[in-house]
Amino acid sequence: MFVSDSAPAARSGRPRIEARAEASILHADLDSFYASVEQRDDPRLRGRPVIVGGGVVLAASYEAKARGVRTPMNGGAALRLCPDAIVVQPRMSAYAQASKAVFEVFRNTTPVVEGISIDEAFLDVGGLRRIAGEPIDIAHRLRADVRDQVGLPISVGIARTKFLAKVASAVSKPDGLRLVPPDGELGFLHPLPVERLWGVGEVTARTLHDHGITRVGHLAELGEPVLRSILGPGAARHLFALSWARDPRRVETGRRRRSIGAQRALGRRPRPPDEIEAYLHGLTDRLGRRLRVADRVCRTVVLRIRFDDFTRATRSHTLTEATDHTETILRTARTLLATAMPMIQERGLTLVGLALTNLEDADAVQLTLPLEPRATNTLDSTLDDLRQRFGSSAVTRAALIGRGEGISVPLLPD
Repeated sequence: MFVSDSAPAARSGRPRIEARAEASILHADLDSFYASVEQRDDPRLRGRPVIVGGGVVLAASYEAKARGVRTPMNGGAALRLCPDAIVVQPRMSAYAQASKAVFEVFRNTTPVVEGISIDEAFLDVGGLRRIAGEPIDIAHRLRADVRDQVGLPISVGIARTKFLAKVASAVSKPDGLRLVPPDGELGFLHPLPVERLWGVGEVTARTLHDHGITRVGHLAELGEPVLRSILGPGAARHLFALSWARDPRRVETGRRRRSIGAQRALGRRPRPPDEIEAYLHGLTDRLGRRLRVADRVCRTVVLRIRFDDFTRATRSHTLTEATDHTETILRTARTLLATAMPMIQERGLTLVGLALTNLEDADAVQLTLPLEPRATNTLDSTLDDLRQRFGSSAVTRAALIGRGEGISVPLLPD
């Protein structure tokens, strides 16, 4: 390890951020994951534009992306852009199995793997030189192993930091490899658009563009004090550090997620309040089951909604005690929905989502009086057992009959 000697840090007088001496963090990211699995399993789809999903595009092959198809685009709009696209229904079990196989390749490459989602991960190969060679050689073998053993294309970025490795993998897509050497970091980063920086979404990008800041190099040269006046202190500090390739985070294993969520796309036709609430019931059942399977409890319930103009809003409430009780979570979610209903009726609704945050381990929660462990013979546990044995749709709420539970996206184990 050594200490970075970037000029901005020296001028500010702040402690400089430690960085490793070599580029040995890999960011591995499967290319158009759902669509690639479909093309792998059906030779007729290879080389052709493929859209996964019906009403909303869940994934698109690179042949479809070249025609302007993006996620989560409306299915009708996607077909207008690419009328010859082949639309396939999602097969979540197939994607989950493919993800499991790919992560097995990751873990056979290095024990230091940090999963980000089912189709991407950070790998630290810094200690493997003597037994496995240089990081770039390891990355070449990783890509070949994923291709040979799982049959999927994967892009890999290599750098000293997680941030740069992720940017490098994105730049290398599709099915590519990009090494950012320590002495070439700023030459690689500064010509890129500001949208490549973590934390620069549509609103922040528009604000930066309004001030003539379109490239990472422009932002780096501007200086943190000026950025603070444009974006505020927190965002300015974060983006200025990234613009000079400063990111001290390690690749971490065994981290438990801080939140879980689920959502239901609704299309653009008007939905009555009772139908929206029925979908919220289904999301609550799904998340409550995930909490209990992972032996977690939550403190905060967050309602996420997307309007007909594709703008978004959130509402949240923090409970006095952490819980995994479905009815408690549902009561909170229904209250949040009731407060948002006037906006929904005025602006329409295309997506409803629910997130549970401030997660804690269930066995680490302070018991309330009387000091008794949680009961195991509750309605929640009985329903969980039935769904585990006979499938998630074996028992459902009456309000969801004929409407279904919606698509359950595969996730990394918690």
